[in-house]
Amino acid sequence: MPSLTTPLRPPSGGGASSSSGSSFASRVILLLTVLPLALASFAFVLQWRGGLNDPASAWPTDTQRFPGMENSPIGSSSSFFSVSSSSSSSDCAEILGRSSSPSFPFYHGWKFDFDSDPRPKICITSSTSAGLEQILPWLFYHKVIGVTTFFLFVEGEAAKPAVSTVLESIPGVKVIYRTSDLEEKQAKSRVWNETWLSGFFYKPCNYELFVKQSLNMEMAIVMARDAGVDWIIHLDTDELIYPAGAREYSLRQLLSDVPSNVDMVIFPNYESSVERDDIKDPFTEVSMFKKNYDHLPKDTYFGLYKEATRGNPNYFLTYGNGKSAARIQDFLRPNGAHRWHNYMKTPNEIKLEEAAILHYTYAKFSDLTSRRDRCGCKPTKEDVKRCFILDFDRDAFIIASTATEEEMHHWYRDRVAWTDKQINLKLLRKGILTRIYTPMAIIHGLKESGVFSNAVASAKSLSKEKFLSSMEKLQNKSSLVPNSMTAGTQSLRSSNRKIGSHTESQATGRKVLEIPIIQETAVLPSSPPRLEDLHREFHEYLAN
Repeated sequence: MPSLTTPLRPPSGGGASSSSGSSFASRVILLLTVLPLALASFAFVLQWRGGLNDPASAWPTDTQRFPGMENSPIGSSSSFFSVSSSSSSSDCAEILGRSSSPSFPFYHGWKFDFDSDPRPKICITSSTSAGLEQILPWLFYHKVIGVTTFFLFVEGEAAKPAVSTVLESIPGVKVIYRTSDLEEKQAKSRVWNETWLSGFFYKPCNYELFVKQSLNMEMAIVMARDAGVDWIIHLDTDELIYPAGAREYSLRQLLSDVPSNVDMVIFPNYESSVERDDIKDPFTEVSMFKKNYDHLPKDTYFGLYKEATRGNPNYFLTYGNGKSAARIQDFLRPNGAHRWHNYMKTPNEIKLEEAAILHYTYAKFSDLTSRRDRCGCKPTKEDVKRCFILDFDRDAFIIASTATEEEMHHWYRDRVAWTDKQINLKLLRKGILTRIYTPMAIIHGLKESGVFSNAVASAKSLSKEKFLSSMEKLQNKSSLVPNSMTAGTQSLRSSNRKIGSHTESQATGRKVLEIPIIQETAVLPSSPPRLEDLHREFHEYLAN
């Protein structure tokens, strides 16, 4: 038996076997180390010499355009989607002079229909007093998703030359000013002799706006028919269409899939849920929205109603009955700002299960004071009922008219801004709140690509050319002023006679065509269902 101190020896021949195994293992490790390095080096050499096409870095050489911009001066520019490079002749300097971020829509595989005559042809009509900072992102976003024609009834800030000149220079945009001539034409509308809108006549603020929108929509139907449009949508400039559910992110694709026997498509609205009180650009800063009742399970909606309402009068701050798109057809008429109707039939309508209107309401703190400044009502509970249709608008007007700046900020954070992250997370998990990033990404890409700045710059150059051209025409015709004035006076007299006779025949025709039928009232902005509605339904169910 060997002692404990006896050194252990490997068996005979074990040394050679161990050394050969160690040598094999080190060769395998070396191979595994060298092979990836060799492959990486080979790929690098191929890419450097142009032998490998990397789809992530291969940018198209052709200039792509948005739908409806075929004849646009900004759309035809070769530098439309890129930032201007330096004047250096060096290729490196030219590349470095461009924006480092990829500009929309430079990615391969983004498919848009750029046909000269896209179908279905979609138009949006809007009554707005907003500025370019709101209208341009709104307008070009809808061009991206397939809208080709816009009828903008402008007043206030939107009617100022600095804004309207830019809008008029954009292809597919028709600007209509609120002039005395327009008001005279609308004063002859058949709407004034009908009952469906009569409950809103001769009332201030929101009621007046509702009537004005309906009259503008009536005119837009005629213009849309003349333009060969297939679908018409009434939309405010604080609303974006979210065409979820289509095979691609396209409103045109969404409406092309609608069955031919459908006359009207209803888009339920989602409401912006801002998480700060210092939002400056809602379209690029707001990603959280409260979902519509129509897109939620009933038990989820009513089960979390109080937490989702947070002490406000209703589930939504403002309206909850969505907006709609209508096929252009005979006898079409507006039915308030949210719906369309037909004089000869009840429209066949469907409600979309995924697509929505994103309503950025009270998304900025300044919206409190801007709405207050547009209305001359007294800040009392009785008088605001005369001026505003919805409860939250009434409360907001009183606060904006009576509270200090600090009190207004406190009220805004408490009633509008969603600053409690735990509640937000809970409602996001339950599906009451949702995150939507696509509109934000598209508008941010448009801005980075220089679309908005190019629109403004192009309008300035076009207006300068028009001014010089008009001055030249005036100089050439200066010697013909007396004759032209005489001819103008005669033509004005004859045109007045024509207008008078046309008005008379139009009034007579209206009397003959009037049919004594009962008309439903216009669909006004309305809030989603309340808990009281659920209790009422339950009691009615028990009673039956």
